Amino acid sequence: MYFTDDSLLPENQDPLMITAAPYGPFFMPSDYPGQVPVTWDEQVQAAKDCYNAGASILHIHVRDPKTGHISKNFAEYNDQIGRLRQAVPKMVLQIGGSISLSPPPGATAAKWSGYDTRHMLTEIDPKPDQITMTCCSTSADLTCVVDPADLEGTHMADPKVRWAYANMVTDATPEFYIEHLKRLKEHRIQPYFALTSVHQLEQVERLIRFGIYKGPLNGFFSMAGGGAVGVNPFDWMELIRRTPHGSKWTYQTVFRFSWPLAGFAIALGQHTRAGIEDNLWDAQKGKHLTSVQMVEKHVRMAQEVGRKIASGEDARRLLKIGVWYETVEETLFNLGLPPNRAKGQTGSVLYPTDGKLPAQKPLGSDGHPLAGDMARAAASV
Repeated sequence: MYFTDDSLLPENQDPLMITAAPYGPFFMPSDYPGQVPVTWDEQVQAAKDCYNAGASILHIHVRDPKTGHISKNFAEYNDQIGRLRQAVPKMVLQIGGSISLSPPPGATAAKWSGYDTRHMLTEIDPKPDQITMTCCSTSADLTCVVDPADLEGTHMADPKVRWAYANMVTDATPEFYIEHLKRLKEHRIQPYFALTSVHQLEQVERLIRFGIYKGPLNGFFSMAGGGAVGVNPFDWMELIRRTPHGSKWTYQTVFRFSWPLAGFAIALGQHTRAGIEDNLWDAQKGKHLTSVQMVEKHVRMAQEVGRKIASGEDARRLLKIGVWYETVEETLFNLGLPPNRAKGQTGSVLYPTDGKLPAQKPLGSDGHPLAGDMARAAASV
């Protein structure tokens, strides 16, 4: 993102898109009794409540009411997307592409679903608006930045469970993401890139420059340490600095680090995620919040700096839901990226120009706000 002098003023920032993540695939219903939605009615009501609180995007994991675990039954995904389309028709519906991360009992690592299983998400009917997708495999240790005392009262207080999450790997080689992008395009579902570092962002840009992906660039940075960007705000700022001007990004981390990151992202014109998928707690140690209370707190934080909250219609417009591009050049231009280098071209890569000055010559070279007025006054004498 390129910051101009007025970029931090709220009237020049996009309205804040808050993604609600109320389904908590890391946690079990016993971890936060009454606040992890289990029944179909509870899962739908969580979406409605988060929307009414100010969320415009819904991050979806489907929980099987019979077991309390995240479902891998695609018939249940079809049914649930249908219910959500009826319940929150204005929200952007976004399916979590990992499906389920929870390690089975006795496992030594939290394991992502296989490629073929994740590809099946593209065939869900009714279709979601987006599916999150990783790009480039990486270690994803969710536990290395958290004080174990913060996990007291949850199943993650068990050292064996924490060890399983410490060994989690987000598995996404070119075999996965090239084919997945192809299937998403065929089914007209927008990818929501789930990245963990600037190096993965560089790879997505290569996919665009090579013509493998042609569409709007939206996604979220998941910052959890242990192979991903962690909790150093200088790393967060580098991600913001490197994102293309025409892209939209949500910033998300885990546990109580969610709060300083939310304030950081809101002030800088970025977008946020709130809900028990990432965190069960307020900023203070030991105090629980519901997903709705987290969304409401993001709204209050935005209001304190004068930033508007995005509606569902705003989110669809900003994310360009339903938009696809025909060429590499069209994609690069709409993302604010320079064109590919032409054969024999040297120096910085810019869009073609005849080298002429604009028709209206500038009246002064001084960048001070009063310089133009002074130059005009001098010219009138």
